[in-house]
Amino acid sequence: MNGKLPDRDEVIAFWFDELEPAQWFRKDTELDGVIRARFGALHDAAAAGELWQWRDTPQGRLAEILVLDQFSRNLYRDDPRAFAQDAMALVLAQETVAQCYDRELEIGWRRFLYMPYMHSESLAIHDEALRLFDQPGLEDNLRYEHLHRDILLRFGRYPHRNAILNRESSEEELAFLQQPGSSF
Repeated sequence: MNGKLPDRDEVIAFWFDELEPAQWFRKDTELDGVIRARFGALHDAAAAGELWQWRDTPQGRLAEILVLDQFSRNLYRDDPRAFAQDAMALVLAQETVAQCYDRELEIGWRRFLYMPYMHSESLAIHDEALRLFDQPGLEDNLRYEHLHRDILLRFGRYPHRNAILNRESSEEELAFLQQPGSSF
Protein backbone atom coordinates (compact mmCIF):
# COMPACT_ATOMS: atom_id res chain seq x y z
CA MET A 1 0.00 0.00 0.00
CA ASN A 2 1.29 3.49 -0.82
CA GLY A 3 0.35 4.95 2.57
CA LYS A 4 -2.84 6.66 1.38
CA LEU A 5 -5.93 5.05 2.82
CA PRO A 6 -9.06 4.58 0.71
CA ASP A 7 -11.65 7.28 1.27
CA ARG A 8 -15.33 6.92 2.09
CA ASP A 9 -16.37 7.17 -1.57
CA GLU A 10 -14.08 4.24 -2.41
CA VAL A 11 -15.70 2.14 0.32
CA ILE A 12 -19.22 2.96 -0.93
CA ALA A 13 -18.27 2.35 -4.58
CA PHE A 14 -16.61 -0.97 -3.73
CA TRP A 15 -19.55 -2.27 -1.69
CA PHE A 16 -22.42 -1.10 -3.85
CA ASP A 17 -20.94 -0.86 -7.37
CA GLU A 18 -18.10 -3.37 -7.60
CA LEU A 19 -19.70 -6.18 -5.63
CA GLU A 20 -22.81 -8.05 -6.65
CA PRO A 21 -25.45 -8.33 -3.92
CA ALA A 22 -24.90 -12.10 -3.82
CA GLN A 23 -21.33 -11.42 -2.63
CA TRP A 24 -22.38 -9.42 0.43
CA PHE A 25 -23.27 -12.39 2.60
CA ARG A 26 -21.54 -15.35 0.95
CA LYS A 27 -18.39 -16.87 2.41
CA ASP A 28 -15.70 -16.23 -0.20
CA THR A 29 -12.02 -16.45 0.73
CA GLU A 30 -11.02 -14.72 -2.51
CA LEU A 31 -13.22 -11.72 -1.70
CA ASP A 32 -11.91 -11.76 1.87
CA GLY A 33 -8.40 -11.44 0.42
CA VAL A 34 -9.42 -8.53 -1.80
CA ILE A 35 -10.92 -6.70 1.17
CA ARG A 36 -7.82 -7.44 3.24
CA ALA A 37 -5.50 -6.06 0.55
CA ARG A 38 -7.56 -2.98 -0.27
CA PHE A 39 -9.11 -2.10 3.06
CA GLY A 40 -7.17 -3.86 5.84
CA ALA A 41 -5.23 -0.75 6.87
CA LEU A 42 -8.40 1.33 6.63
CA HIS A 43 -10.14 -1.11 8.96
CA ASP A 44 -7.32 -0.67 11.47
CA ALA A 45 -7.79 3.11 11.28
CA ALA A 46 -11.56 2.78 11.71
CA ALA A 47 -11.14 0.46 14.70
CA ALA A 48 -8.86 3.07 16.28
CA GLY A 49 -11.57 5.74 15.83
CA GLU A 50 -9.51 7.61 13.25
CA LEU A 51 -12.27 8.08 10.67
CA TRP A 52 -14.31 10.58 12.68
CA GLN A 53 -14.12 13.08 9.80
CA TRP A 54 -16.29 10.74 7.74
CA ARG A 55 -19.20 11.34 10.09
CA ASP A 56 -20.04 14.74 8.59
CA THR A 57 -22.29 13.12 5.96
CA PRO A 58 -24.74 10.21 6.05
CA GLN A 59 -22.71 8.49 3.30
CA GLY A 60 -19.52 8.87 5.33
CA ARG A 61 -21.22 7.42 8.39
CA LEU A 62 -22.43 4.49 6.31
CA ALA A 63 -18.94 3.95 4.89
CA GLU A 64 -17.44 3.81 8.39
CA ILE A 65 -20.14 1.37 9.49
CA LEU A 66 -19.46 -0.82 6.43
CA VAL A 67 -15.77 -0.95 7.33
CA LEU A 68 -16.40 -1.77 10.98
CA ASP A 69 -19.37 -4.10 10.59
CA GLN A 70 -19.20 -5.82 7.20
CA PHE A 71 -15.47 -5.69 6.44
CA SER A 72 -14.68 -7.07 9.92
CA ARG A 73 -16.54 -10.23 9.00
CA ASN A 74 -14.53 -10.64 5.80
CA LEU A 75 -11.17 -9.71 7.31
CA TYR A 76 -11.53 -11.98 10.33
CA ARG A 77 -13.78 -14.79 9.20
CA ASP A 78 -14.02 -17.58 11.81
CA ASP A 79 -12.05 -15.43 14.26
CA PRO A 80 -13.37 -13.56 17.34
CA ARG A 81 -12.10 -10.30 15.80
CA ALA A 82 -14.94 -10.61 13.26
CA PHE A 83 -17.24 -9.28 16.00
CA ALA A 84 -14.81 -6.98 17.83
CA GLN A 85 -16.09 -3.78 16.20
CA ASP A 86 -19.81 -4.59 16.48
CA ALA A 87 -20.42 -2.26 19.44
CA MET A 88 -18.69 0.67 17.75
CA ALA A 89 -20.62 0.09 14.52
CA LEU A 90 -23.87 -0.10 16.49
CA VAL A 91 -23.21 3.18 18.30
CA LEU A 92 -22.44 4.89 14.99
CA ALA A 93 -25.66 3.50 13.52
CA GLN A 94 -27.66 4.57 16.58
CA GLU A 95 -26.28 8.11 16.37
CA THR A 96 -27.09 8.26 12.67
CA VAL A 97 -30.66 7.10 13.26
CA ALA A 98 -31.12 9.48 16.22
CA GLN A 99 -30.16 12.39 13.96
CA CYS A 100 -32.47 11.07 11.18
CA TYR A 101 -29.52 10.96 8.77
CA ASP A 102 -30.54 7.44 7.82
CA ARG A 103 -33.49 8.96 5.93
CA GLU A 104 -31.04 10.75 3.63
CA LEU A 105 -29.73 7.43 2.32
CA GLU A 106 -31.39 5.43 -0.40
CA ILE A 107 -33.22 2.40 0.92
CA GLY A 108 -30.74 -0.10 -0.53
CA TRP A 109 -27.94 1.55 1.44
CA ARG A 110 -29.97 1.94 4.62
CA ARG A 111 -30.08 -1.83 5.13
CA PHE A 112 -26.34 -1.76 5.86
CA LEU A 113 -26.66 1.20 8.19
CA TYR A 114 -29.14 -0.92 10.18
CA MET A 115 -27.15 -4.17 9.98
CA PRO A 116 -25.29 -3.58 13.28
CA TYR A 117 -28.67 -3.78 15.01
CA MET A 118 -29.23 -7.23 13.50
CA HIS A 119 -25.74 -8.34 14.47
CA SER A 120 -26.30 -7.44 18.13
CA GLU A 121 -27.08 -10.15 20.67
CA SER A 122 -29.30 -7.77 22.66
CA LEU A 123 -33.07 -8.19 22.48
CA ALA A 124 -33.54 -4.51 23.32
CA ILE A 125 -31.53 -3.62 20.22
CA HIS A 126 -33.56 -6.07 18.15
CA ASP A 127 -36.78 -4.42 19.23
CA GLU A 128 -35.48 -1.26 17.55
CA ALA A 129 -34.22 -3.26 14.56
CA LEU A 130 -37.73 -4.54 13.93
CA ARG A 131 -38.93 -0.94 13.65
CA LEU A 132 -36.04 0.13 11.42
CA PHE A 133 -36.32 -2.75 8.99
CA ASP A 134 -40.10 -2.36 8.75
CA GLN A 135 -39.94 -0.08 5.70
CA PRO A 136 -40.89 -0.55 2.06
CA GLY A 137 -37.89 -1.97 0.25
CA LEU A 138 -36.50 -3.76 3.31
CA GLU A 139 -39.03 -6.59 3.51
CA ASP A 140 -36.40 -9.30 3.00
CA ASN A 141 -34.20 -7.75 5.67
CA LEU A 142 -37.19 -7.59 8.03
CA ARG A 143 -37.75 -11.30 7.48
CA TYR A 144 -34.12 -12.00 8.41
CA GLU A 145 -34.41 -9.70 11.41
CA HIS A 146 -37.32 -11.80 12.67
CA LEU A 147 -35.23 -14.96 12.21
CA HIS A 148 -32.30 -13.44 14.10
CA ARG A 149 -34.53 -12.20 16.91
CA ASP A 150 -36.23 -15.60 17.21
CA ILE A 151 -32.82 -17.21 17.77
CA LEU A 152 -32.07 -14.68 20.51
CA LEU A 153 -35.46 -15.27 22.12
CA ARG A 154 -34.73 -18.98 22.18
CA PHE A 155 -31.05 -18.95 23.22
CA GLY A 156 -30.16 -15.45 24.38
CA ARG A 157 -27.28 -15.40 21.90
CA TYR A 158 -26.30 -16.60 18.45
CA PRO A 159 -25.22 -20.24 18.84
CA HIS A 160 -23.35 -20.17 15.51
CA ARG A 161 -20.84 -17.79 17.15
CA ASN A 162 -20.14 -20.07 20.11
CA ALA A 163 -17.21 -21.99 18.63
CA ILE A 164 -15.58 -18.83 17.24
CA LEU A 165 -15.98 -16.99 20.56
CA ASN A 166 -14.93 -20.03 22.59
CA ARG A 167 -18.33 -20.25 24.29
CA GLU A 168 -19.62 -23.59 25.43
CA SER A 169 -22.75 -24.68 23.57
CA SER A 170 -25.72 -26.27 25.28
CA GLU A 171 -27.17 -29.53 24.00
CA GLU A 172 -30.13 -27.58 22.63
CA GLU A 173 -27.80 -25.19 20.78
CA LEU A 174 -25.81 -28.08 19.33
CA ALA A 175 -29.00 -29.73 18.09
CA PHE A 176 -30.15 -26.40 16.61
CA LEU A 177 -26.84 -25.95 14.77
CA GLN A 178 -27.40 -29.28 13.00
CA GLN A 179 -30.54 -27.92 11.36
CA PRO A 180 -30.32 -26.50 7.84
CA GLY A 181 -30.24 -22.70 7.80
CA SER A 182 -29.31 -22.38 11.47
CA SER A 183 -26.26 -20.24 10.74
CA PHE A 184 -26.09 -16.89 9.05
